[in-house]
Amino acid sequence: MIVVMKVGTPDIEIERIGKEFTERGLTPEKIVGKHKVVMGLVGETAGLDPLQIQEVSPWIEDVLRVEQPFKRASLTFRHGEYSEVIVSTPAGPVAIGKNHPVAVVAGPCSVENETMIVETARRVKAAGAQFLRGGAFKPRTSPYAFQGHGESALGLLAAAKEATGLGIITEVMDAADLEIIAEVADVIQVGARNMQNFSMLKKVGAQDKPVLLKRGMAATIDEWLMAAEYILAAGNPNVILCERGIRTFDGHYTRNCLDLSVLPVLRSLTHLPIMIDPSHGTGKSEYVPSMAMAAIAAGTDSLMIEVHPNPAKAMSDGPQSLTPDRFDETMQQLAVIGQTVGRWPKVAALA
Repeated sequence: MIVVMKVGTPDIEIERIGKEFTERGLTPEKIVGKHKVVMGLVGETAGLDPLQIQEVSPWIEDVLRVEQPFKRASLTFRHGEYSEVIVSTPAGPVAIGKNHPVAVVAGPCSVENETMIVETARRVKAAGAQFLRGGAFKPRTSPYAFQGHGESALGLLAAAKEATGLGIITEVMDAADLEIIAEVADVIQVGARNMQNFSMLKKVGAQDKPVLLKRGMAATIDEWLMAAEYILAAGNPNVILCERGIRTFDGHYTRNCLDLSVLPVLRSLTHLPIMIDPSHGTGKSEYVPSMAMAAIAAGTDSLMIEVHPNPAKAMSDGPQSLTPDRFDETMQQLAVIGQTVGRWPKVAALA
């Protein structure tokens, strides 16, 4: 249930109303918008009469029900205002959201050695990326495939971070590793295979680093948003949704089916920022630039692109990785689309 306050409502009245709702067994969450303050009520609201709620104060303008099963993730919960996730990086804060330039995340699937990760970080930063991705702990279909270097790879990511000032995004595979990952990562990634690992989602939601939630390989949009709801309900409001392709009947020509239709669909359902991963979405490097351009045109807030200095020798996901030179070219192409729709950072604009 959403309680919309009138413009100019005194803070003391908002505080009083919040206490009254708390006494009724509800959890009020104040959301400060550009023009109004909205109070989201979480709890047993099904039996509440909106008219009775409106009588609590003359400063209440409207009372609305959130019909979707995902409450905090719902666009209605924020009264139609889109949220932003501010990520602290060594180079300064980076905002990800509908009203900001497209943020670019780039780097290899897996951290292989220090020279490789540091040099890749330098190249993607020079091309305009704000974040470095790299797997320390890797989920693999085969138990015999490279699983990542684990904790030692976190030290290599820290070295790349210190050398470049890029923010770090890396995946948590086990909640037991969350603390050591959070020491290095600026954004904690929950991968597609763990999207419905509910115990992990609760623990990720209980810590304060922003969370990147990838869509499961066969997850519906409702299931994806309900997974985000677990993180939000645990107390962490900083969630970014990442579309990375879903499994369909045709896996011959592409690795997955990159569902760009989620962009307009999610815009109508949720306030959360959206990222598109065309590398996993297609599985083939030659398709990545066109899908990345399409994603910007369709309204993505962020892109995740895999880059490796020698894809043919990559320890994981080489076929979908761009070389640094190809990434440079791609960023110039993306800048054209990004500038056209008014979503490209000035620092990465064409000369």
